[in-house]
Amino acid sequence: MITKARSVGIYVTDQDRALAFYRDALGFEVLQDTPMGEMGPRGHEDKRWLVVAPKGADTIFVLYTPPGMENRVGGFSNVMWDTDDIQGTCDALKAAGVEFTQEPTEQGWGMWAQFKDPDGNEFGLSQPRS
Repeated sequence: MITKARSVGIYVTDQDRALAFYRDALGFEVLQDTPMGEMGPRGHEDKRWLVVAPKGADTIFVLYTPPGMENRVGGFSNVMWDTDDIQGTCDALKAAGVEFTQEPTEQGWGMWAQFKDPDGNEFGLSQPRS
């Protein structure tokens, strides 16, 4: 039986820039940063297995774009994160340089905002009603 989602890939063009954003601006923990080395016919010698996650999260995020998938970088990612204080989180993220594409707004089920990373990947941020 499936019990949870273990990892989600986030397509990025520059792993160093992505690492700085997810670690420094979002405050995620770096769980793995390992060179991939030569693999397969196209090779990945300049790429790393780069894994980040919010502290204590069950789901990890892999910052990597497989060769041939570069057209998937940017746009709405369908990744949504929860917070227990959306306004405070938005204020802190803005102070860290995060660009919001939608300010926190009241929804029928709670609060919602959207922000993007340096590659234009857009994410949802929600605060469910208590």
